[in-house]
Amino acid sequence: MLKKLTGKALTHLTLITISLLSVFPFLWLTSTSLKGLREDIFAYPPQFIPSDFTWTNYINVWGKVDFMAYFWNSIIVAALTVILNLILSSLAAYPLARMNFKGKKFVFFAILATIMIPFQAIMLPVYIITLKLHLIDSVNRVMGYIGLVMPFAVSAFGIFLMRQAFLKVPKEVEEAAIVDGCNVFQMFWRIVLPMVKPTLAVLAVFTFIGSWGEFLWPSIMLTKDSMYTLPVGINNLQGLFSSNWRFIAAGSIISTIPIIIFFLFMQRYFISGENDGAVKG
Repeated sequence: MLKKLTGKALTHLTLITISLLSVFPFLWLTSTSLKGLREDIFAYPPQFIPSDFTWTNYINVWGKVDFMAYFWNSIIVAALTVILNLILSSLAAYPLARMNFKGKKFVFFAILATIMIPFQAIMLPVYIITLKLHLIDSVNRVMGYIGLVMPFAVSAFGIFLMRQAFLKVPKEVEEAAIVDGCNVFQMFWRIVLPMVKPTLAVLAVFTFIGSWGEFLWPSIMLTKDSMYTLPVGINNLQGLFSSNWRFIAAGSIISTIPIIIFFLFMQRYFISGENDGAVKG
């Protein structure tokens, strides 16, 4: 009994230590955003509770850059990326999970192999293609948004995740739908897709977080300040010879709020028993 309790205590202690190490950067960022000019933000050991507490960093950061424009640009890009990923990944994954055709395994493993290729390795050809198609913000805003979204409109991870979800859907459900007169698309859209809502929610959260925090591609593609997304816009707070880290911290904290809200909104779909009881036997 004592050995079991000791093991549990060590496990919990390890998990608590890892959690504290993980949350430390966020705590330091929050503390920095609330410190006034008279307080040293790089003091060691770090002082998490500000002695010169102030909210002015959050107020001033709005006037320093066009924060609201950056915010809406990020919302549009992230929303389009999530919608396209959910649709395209599902459409690509369903045949790989349910249909039989020659070379299906080869196609599936070829898609998985692309996960090992970092975006930086293919960034140059993608950039050239984007320029050739005039998908840049210098043409117009719509083309600029398309240029930001299209390279991330579908992912191998999303296809793999949705394929695994479709494999768990009982075949009897689809057979019953066909008996009731549904065609393949109706069965996919009305029967199968609603049964994998938890997986769709997981894919939506991962895609939203990835798109919201993307910095490299927008920093290359965007030329107009009015088209900047939040990561690129916050980077503008850095001066040539100095940086106001209080403003950067405040802007970074504000930019995390939509991610937290989106995660909390989608969390209720994570644990779902929609497949439970779909087939009795």
